[in-house]
Amino acid sequence: MTRQIAGVLLAAGQGTRLGGPKALVEVGGVRLVDRGVALLRDGGTSPVVVVTGAVDVPLLGVITVHNPDWRSGMASSLAAGLGALPASCDAAVIALVDQPLVSPSAVQRLIAAYLDGAQIAVATYHGEARNPVLLARDHWAGVVALATGDVGARPYLRAHPELVTVVECADTGRADDVDTPADLTRVGQILAATPLRNAGYLAGKFVSNLMVLASMAGVLAVTALVMQLARGESRSHRASRHGRPAAARCDLHHRAVGAQGR
Repeated sequence: MTRQIAGVLLAAGQGTRLGGPKALVEVGGVRLVDRGVALLRDGGTSPVVVVTGAVDVPLLGVITVHNPDWRSGMASSLAAGLGALPASCDAAVIALVDQPLVSPSAVQRLIAAYLDGAQIAVATYHGEARNPVLLARDHWAGVVALATGDVGARPYLRAHPELVTVVECADTGRADDVDTPADLTRVGQILAATPLRNAGYLAGKFVSNLMVLASMAGVLAVTALVMQLARGESRSHRASRHGRPAAARCDLHHRAVGAQGR
């Protein structure tokens, strides 16, 4: 049986020390929120939910949910994100918008641990538990019940250490937080030293947007076809009201066009 593993990006913070909402801050020419979406999507999660708060963020191809209580801290955003997931989701990977050095490989490793039987999988870096975190659905309610203020899943994890599988990810990236302009500069320098990774985010963003636009184009094409059929039906109805069968009118029109062509 295929299991559906969603991604939840917590991006509601105001970023007071950073000087503006973290979601909209750019590093390496890419907004932090776009990097977070690419992290979860490239890591293998679907759907991806983005929890906003301090600012509304226009995004394509994701589920956005506004947390009206974002000022209370991470716990309310975590609850909003998990609550917005479809019933079909079996597990969720939780990531933070202000950790752009986390790699999709970390997400992939958490998913692999879950598919191998882990109920809760936590990314560690040189033995230190950080983010992202994978939570099986059976534990969402418990996590939300113990989460408070700016503390997310940590109380539940500490209360149930037997459920936690640690997954070392130091060789895939880093979980550095971007809280201040100095952090932003430092992280930008690290990304500049790994241009292929930054290019990957840009390419991933372009491809995902292209796929969404293609989907929108398909919807528009179907809508246009329906409207065209509706107009044809309307013309046929009017023709029959004037006493000439629609088929005869179409045949006359066809012969007239043929005569002009010859």
